[in-house]
Parts: sequence; C-alpha cells; structure tokens
Amino acid sequence: MQALVYQGPGQKQLENRAKPTLQGAGDAIVRITRTTICGTDLHILKGDVPTCKPGTVLGHEGVGIIDSVGTGVTAFKAGDNVLISCISSCGRCPPCRERMYSHCTTGGWILGNTIDGTQAEYVRIPYADTSLYPIPAGSDEEALVMLSDILPTGFECGVLNGTVKPGSTVAIVGSGPIGLAALLTAQFYSPAEIIMVDLDDNRLEVAKRFGATAGVNSGKGDAAQQVMALTGGRGVDTAIEAVGIPVTFELCQEIVAAGGTIANVGVHGVKADLALERLWSHNVTITTGLVDTFSIPMLLKTVQSKRIDATKLITHRFKLADTLAAYDTFGKAAQTEALKVIIEA
Repeated sequence: MQALVYQGPGQKQLENRAKPTLQGAGDAIVRITRTTICGTDLHILKGDVPTCKPGTVLGHEGVGIIDSVGTGVTAFKAGDNVLISCISSCGRCPPCRERMYSHCTTGGWILGNTIDGTQAEYVRIPYADTSLYPIPAGSDEEALVMLSDILPTGFECGVLNGTVKPGSTVAIVGSGPIGLAALLTAQFYSPAEIIMVDLDDNRLEVAKRFGATAGVNSGKGDAAQQVMALTGGRGVDTAIEAVGIPVTFELCQEIVAAGGTIANVGVHGVKADLALERLWSHNVTITTGLVDTFSIPMLLKTVQSKRIDATKLITHRFKLADTLAAYDTFGKAAQTEALKVIIEA
C-alpha cells in the first residue's frame, strides 16, 4: 500500500509499505477512504514531537471501511463505514474511567505518533470498539473527517476548558483550522464577543464569515492593545491559544481579564514564559491538555443536523498519490489560503 512516512525532522516520503495486519483481539484494519493533514503533523515534521520516530506513517484523522476485525471486536464488522477517533482508548483503565481518554495507559494519541497512522491506504486501529464510531447512512464523509480531531479539539480544549458562557467575551489567538473549530463550537454558548487574532487577513475574513465579531491582525504589533480596546480595557473572559508558539501564549496572558481563563490548545515545542509576577493576583485559570474526543457523539449529531457545517473548513482536495503536494499546500497556508485539505485514498 501507499503511505506517507516520517523520515525525521523536515523529511517525509510517500512509500510502498506492507498492509497492516491484526495484532490483537481488539484490533480492526480500516481501509481509508478520506484523511487529512493536521497542524500537529507539521509540528512532528519540525521535530516538536520526539515520541514520533522516523519510519512512522503519519496521520491521525480519517474515515474508512472496515477490512477485518479481531476476535474480540463486538461493535463492528467487515464492511462497516467508520469514523476514526484521533485518540485510541481501552475504555477500562483509570484515566479512561475518568473520560480522560488521551491518557489511556495503553492508548491515547498513538496514531501517527507512536504507531502507524491514517495517511495510508490501510491503518490498524487498536481498541476498535471504543476508538471507532459508526457513520450513519447518507453522511458527508468529508465533513466527518473534521470530527476525528479538529472539531472535538477546538470544542473540548478550547471552548469547554475555557468555560465559554452566554454573554462572555472570547479571544481566539490563531485563525487556522483549530482556531476556527473553536470559533464554530464556541457559538453553542452564545458569547457576546468572539475576537479572532491572526497574522493573515484572509483567515480573519474567513473567521468573520464563520461568526467572529471582530478580527485583529497581530502583525501590526499592537494586538493586545486592540483587544483591550475592544473590551473596554477589561480583557477577555476566555483567551484560547490555538497556535503553539511562545508569542501567542504570552499574548493570551496580556489580554485575559481578571478572573478569566487561558485555554491552551496549541502544540508547543519550546518553552514559553509565564508572567506570574503580573498574573499571580488576577485569579486567572490556565488549562492545558490533549483532546479526549468524548464529544464526538454529540458533535456528530450537530454535523448531521446541519447545526455546524464542517465542510466550510475544507479548502483543497488531493489524491493519496499527491500527498506531498497536499503537505506543500497546507504548509504554505498564507500563500495558498488553505484550511483543511482532504486526501482521498
């Protein structure tokens, strides 16, 4: 089969690999029909994720058709259409019992990280019963790819951790796919203001079409002052960091109101400063974490009912044979205006 393989920092290659085989009773082999590229894949290529070793097939999102299942799989059978969660969970260990599936003691975020992932014709899914979701008949598969990771990540790590509430003020720093996913799902809670911050005017315009009340271009050097002006000098109740670099996390500290929450969503590869000398008395909460994907069933219903149009996040489409071109397009988003790319296997 064809697969996109990580070769080390800055290096990737489309290779012919052996089709995966069942390794445990709870495994399923899924034939990928559609997958995508995540910002986390770019972090891996930068060398920010040392747990991902050279030789690993990248990717942790996608939909497909079950090719075969292990003897212990009871919820699925060959031929079933399924959505793949980016998190593999046993469902039995103490973290899983707490719905903290990202910290499953034998799973978690392993796809495209510590085991081969979904940017291939086939993928092995451990704990299939608790890591796959059936796709309802007639579903838009491209929309459902957005449910593997970015929509639950934006919702759980940004909106829920950030305690977005009706009438509150929210700033989302980063208008890429994850930031836009947080924007779409924040609107479940009717905040009074959602301010998007980004370097890219095109993405800020997209954010406004998606429901943002204001956009701030941080390339002008006065992003914090602009956000403070938009909030009457108070700051925002929730600052969502959706990039994963020091300057954006530090900006969140500058714009959060007393009693507010900084919800970190971005993947950070280097240290960022924490201004405790200023924040220690401000009653500020800072949250971090991987997505647990417990919200997939709810989000699946919202997408099915058209409460969220997840296809708005898709800008480009490629065949698996053109995955290197897809990475080039996704990695040069400022020039290509890419958000999410769909890769059809």
